[in-house]
Amino acid sequence: MKPTRLSTRRRGVVTLLATLLLAPGLAAASVAADWAQLGLRYLHGEGVVRDVDRALVHLCAAARHGHGDAAFELTWLYFQGRGVARDDALAAGWLAQARRLDAAAPQRLQQSLGGIAAKRPACIASNGEDLQIDDRRRARLAVIIHELAPQFDLDPGLVLEVVRAESNFDPRARSHKGALGLMQLIPATARRFGVEDPFEPRQNLKGGMAYLRWLLQRFDGDLALTLAGYNAGEHAVERHGGIPPYAETRAYVKRILRRYGGRVG
Repeated sequence: MKPTRLSTRRRGVVTLLATLLLAPGLAAASVAADWAQLGLRYLHGEGVVRDVDRALVHLCAAARHGHGDAAFELTWLYFQGRGVARDDALAAGWLAQARRLDAAAPQRLQQSLGGIAAKRPACIASNGEDLQIDDRRRARLAVIIHELAPQFDLDPGLVLEVVRAESNFDPRARSHKGALGLMQLIPATARRFGVEDPFEPRQNLKGGMAYLRWLLQRFDGDLALTLAGYNAGEHAVERHGGIPPYAETRAYVKRILRRYGGRVG
């Protein structure tokens, strides 16, 4: 997927989302509606490059914030298998969620899924991975990552997996080695990439993405070496002529590569 420049409108959405991360209670129905609308645009390729996974992220975020029509769209997405694997049980789960949120569904669809044992509503990407957008915080983070990553010529799926591995989506995470925030930036790396407050989600994400992009360029696009450098430092990779023989680093690289089914943008 080739990255595109963010429109002024979409930049505005990102700014608003960053605010919501710091004050989750401000998430209003209008924001969920905006996510749902953008999700439909990605789903149908209306004014943007069609991207089912981006559509999924935005629709899931909207549904997690109580937008019934978004949950209904996810029902159709999995029932029809539009760019994702068809899964009637998952569709039935989203239909039940949509009905709990007072979204109307055609009688024909309700009859088609009526005898299906519903699964827990989940956000399953086109590669079959569960994005684990299970709550409002993760939903907001997933949207921001999908809007920021193209600015750094990165696949949002890769950034999501790095965040998952580094902090499990906790903006206040702190390691025993002093790494901070969502992408676990050490203070020296944070300063290097202009991050003043590593606990501020948007700053941390931008700093971590800038570092990932820098590493990819340094290692000629080699993703395994890039991830090893992110975990152990670029000098360790260069000193060992490849992935350092550290159990933690090797497990880290293997885990992300296993979960990440795409390619760098």
